[in-house]
Amino acid sequence: MTTELIFGMMGGLGLFLYGMQLLSDGLQKITGDRIQKIMELLTNKPVMGVATGTL
Repeated sequence: MTTELIFGMMGGLGLFLYGMQLLSDGLQKITGDRIQKIMELLTNKPVMGVATGTL
C-alpha cells in the first residue's frame, strides 16, 4: 500500500464520519424528544428491542 492510498482512505473515512455527525445532529434537532419516546415504547422488552434493532 502506498502512503497516498492510506491517507486517501483516512481522509474519506474522516469526511464520512463528519457527515454522519452532521446528519445525526440535524435529525435530533428535527425530531426532538418524539423519536426517543417512540424508541422507548418499541424497546421496553428485550425481545422487542432485538426485533426493532434488526429492522
